[in-house]
Amino acid sequence: QVQLVESGGGLVQPGGSLRLSCAASVSRTIFAISAMGWYRQAPGKQRELVALITSGDSITYADSVKGRFTISRDNAKNTVYLQMNSLKPEDTAVYYCNTNILGIDYWAEGTLVTVSS
Repeated sequence: QVQLVESGGGLVQPGGSLRLSCAASVSRTIFAISAMGWYRQAPGKQRELVALITSGDSITYADSVKGRFTISRDNAKNTVYLQMNSLKPEDTAVYYCNTNILGIDYWAEGTLVTVSS
């Protein structure tokens, strides 16, 4: 059973920064060949892709976060990160880490990020 454990959410003022982490309970080999993604879901809205990093470090960002968020991975630690800078109130959402292994989607439980003064 694959588990994804997140940390790093919380309350931050507009313009502030947060870093989310997601650790995967899989072998280093499996982690290294897996794409990892961050999604978010705001109240009353659908879940949306925020950022994706492939095994070859190809990266995709949602237009709304380009230039402000950075996704990265540390294969030695089986961990993916999301550095969020210049946060806006509209970034408020529950953020979820995701991966797909052998055709099965796995999701973390979600961590709340609230951007408010």
